[in-house]
Amino acid sequence: MVEISPKFSLLIILLPIILMKSLPLPSLVHYELLLQLLERKTLAMTYEEPNLEKHVQQLIVTLRKARAQQKQLEAICTQTHIPVEYHWSLNSVDASIDSNNNPLSESPLNSNM
Repeated sequence: MVEISPKFSLLIILLPIILMKSLPLPSLVHYELLLQLLERKTLAMTYEEPNLEKHVQQLIVTLRKARAQQKQLEAICTQTHIPVEYHWSLNSVDASIDSNNNPLSESPLNSNM
């Protein structure tokens, strides 16, 4: 059996996206806002419930991992010259799809954070 390198397998996964104009990704501020809410408010309210506190901490770790994985994906896109388009909501994705069919549609919100 032929072994495929992880970068090549990721390229195969990203191939349909390469044919697009850019790769839509959530703005990193979404992760930051969720993390701040969980760390500053939610976690503070769970100190009397150790089981609940543990679940909130696991959620925080999961969000940090997701943010790190997105940054890795962005780095791969940079290396492979795939443009990244940051979105603030699903409405901006819908707007970019609609703009192909309707010239009066709003353009998507972008940000290079």
